[in-house]
Amino acid sequence: MRRKLPILLAAALMLFGLWGDCSPASADVKDLKYAFPEPVILIDVGHGGIDGGTSHGDILEKDINLDISRRLYMILRSHGYRTIMNRTGDYALSEENRWLKTKSRHIRDLAQRKELSEQVPASIVVSMHVNWGRNKSRRGPLVLHQNEGRSAFLATSIQDSLDRLYNSQRLPEVGEPFYLLRHVDSPAVIVETGFISNDEDRAMLTSKRGQQKIAEAIYAGIVQFFTVM
Repeated sequence: MRRKLPILLAAALMLFGLWGDCSPASADVKDLKYAFPEPVILIDVGHGGIDGGTSHGDILEKDINLDISRRLYMILRSHGYRTIMNRTGDYALSEENRWLKTKSRHIRDLAQRKELSEQVPASIVVSMHVNWGRNKSRRGPLVLHQNEGRSAFLATSIQDSLDRLYNSQRLPEVGEPFYLLRHVDSPAVIVETGFISNDEDRAMLTSKRGQQKIAEAIYAGIVQFFTVM
């Protein structure tokens, strides 16, 4: 059975000039490889809707992820990169998944993210998240990657850029347990932009100035990746 692209996503791609003259009601996923110049960056905005992610008081990860992702999207687009966000508001992607027969909202959410990465199709996937730890002194960014060379280089490029911002020294890590990294074919990374449980990180994560700096650092890492690859 040939799966069609969701109408709302197809319409959005046409609006952003990413999809030639295809009709969102009739276009097939297989047609997309001819419609996208390289590269296409998919920003995977973590959590959303009923799934708030981690939190600190009334500060929710899902909102931070969306705020930083919007800033990253605008930076990338302003520099000519073809970029798509898979969540543009406060909703769960599981609500858009009507094709996977499972009662698990979590699995439907993850599967929808993976499916969209193929439907675009994405050159790279950058998944935005926020970290949390019992030890409130733990701070700084962490980038997780697939057990694959291009993903590892993308993670290293972003990690180095974020480390300079946070004045930290950390190496990216293989994210073996994570569904997105195990199932997405494109080079993909999960960017933990900081610890919501740490006062200093939280101030960076929740301020407009801090969010902009984080987005700019991730952008610099992405540019480094494409410069070499």
